Amino acid sequence: MPLDPVTVEVIGAALASIVEEMGEALVRASFSTNIKERRDCSTALFDREGRTLCQAEHIPIHLGSFLDALPEILKRHDAARIRPGDVFVFNDAYAGGGTHLPDIVLAEPVFVDGSIAAWAMNLAHHADFADRGHAHIFQEGLRIPPVRLHAAGELCQGVLDLILLNCQVPRERLSDLRAQMAANRLGVARFGALCARHGTATVLAAGAALMDYAERRMRAGIAAIPDGVYRFADRHDGPELEGEIEIGVAITVAGDAMRLDFDGPPQLRAGINMTMTALLATVYYALKAVVDPGLPPNAGLARPLAVTAPRGSVLNCIAPAAVHNRLSLCQRVVDLVFGALAGAIPARVTAAHNGACVMATFAGAQPGTGAPWVYLETIGGGFGARATKDGLDGVHVHTTNTSNLPVEALEPEYPLTLLEYALVDGSGGAGRRRGGMGLRRVYRAEADCRVELDMARMLSAPWGLAGGAPGGRARIEYGPGVAPLVKGQGSLRKGQVFGIVTPGAGGYGVPEFPSPLAGED
Repeated sequence: MPLDPVTVEVIGAALASIVEEMGEALVRASFSTNIKERRDCSTALFDREGRTLCQAEHIPIHLGSFLDALPEILKRHDAARIRPGDVFVFNDAYAGGGTHLPDIVLAEPVFVDGSIAAWAMNLAHHADFADRGHAHIFQEGLRIPPVRLHAAGELCQGVLDLILLNCQVPRERLSDLRAQMAANRLGVARFGALCARHGTATVLAAGAALMDYAERRMRAGIAAIPDGVYRFADRHDGPELEGEIEIGVAITVAGDAMRLDFDGPPQLRAGINMTMTALLATVYYALKAVVDPGLPPNAGLARPLAVTAPRGSVLNCIAPAAVHNRLSLCQRVVDLVFGALAGAIPARVTAAHNGACVMATFAGAQPGTGAPWVYLETIGGGFGARATKDGLDGVHVHTTNTSNLPVEALEPEYPLTLLEYALVDGSGGAGRRRGGMGLRRVYRAEADCRVELDMARMLSAPWGLAGGAPGGRARIEYGPGVAPLVKGQGSLRKGQVFGIVTPGAGGYGVPEFPSPLAGED
């Protein structure tokens, strides 16, 4: 018997409320600046089959670390032996369903009436694995397959000790892991209360109905796009690369279904490679944004979509490819999707955004105490212009969606001084609608430290649409005496200055300049 639509809507709103509350609990209880200030974390609920019931509107790419989570858990652990209070921890891109190692996932089953009804999961980016190489994944940090961190409510101290021993700032990791535990426990309690109120069968049926609803809306949105094959190619660069690589996509729209066939070079001895789950998460975000931004964020929206990429390529890598900096390439994949669909629905896509995940990591020892510190930040840039609006200036875009770290939080925590934090005038592409401007951040080291920088759009510029001009490129600004980075890595001595300029974004439409004689006889 079909559920009352009002009941489905009420339960859907409750699920969204649960994951948002989990996220706020995680942020408020965390210790590291990357989570408590920058909100680099995500929360979600999954049904017993591992399908997304609801994901909070935090970081789109984190869906990639959730997609294969339950299959990976059940591959290694007998479902009949999973008990209330079991908590699984994992991060590996190949044996844990993740997308890169700093994103550590905690998953806890929700038991109702003696059986698993759902799973509460959250992910936090642990800004710890600094000053490493990226030739292959073995250089990038500790790989954790799905293992029990808690067994029937009891902490597995040996597992925790193993994780913390491999971290540079274990005090932060312990506190952030405890915050993740608290967030999941909240999700378990809230979902259990929802089942007690409406009945477990009703809640799960409503979840299935919401997936069907998301599928119908996605199909309706695709059906409104003219049938055809739409192609686009773009170039990608980065500190680890010699020159640029080219990637492309062919999008086939046929009725209410869509196929996206990506192409790119073989996986590289560099950290930019993407696993298939990272590609899927990026595509799901991009199409939700263009086809129907109001779609419920659950597994149903993916049903009308087919996504391919050559196995062993930068867009669908296999072990042991390095993946730490995969987010810059994820950003470029969104540009590919938008660029292709501009041939079909130009008024509904934007010009190229900044197309990069500019990620700066500083690491060293605290003056006086000698305690290790690691500061990570992803820095925003320009937002692409739209048919009806200028692009936003100095924001995170697409799959990142984190906040900036305020100077008031940065300087008390780390031996760094922020000398300048400003928009880069003229970096937004000209057009009838102007592209967003990039940012400049200039740091002074107050102690010797190591620097690792990942960025893109240093060689190619974010493209404009419908005659709009491209946005400004990224660049590094070296102060006196600072040695240039080698493959994105280098060092600063106390007192040295180091600046980062992020890309702007493309403009939309031919610029409209009034005649200088307008209004004269």
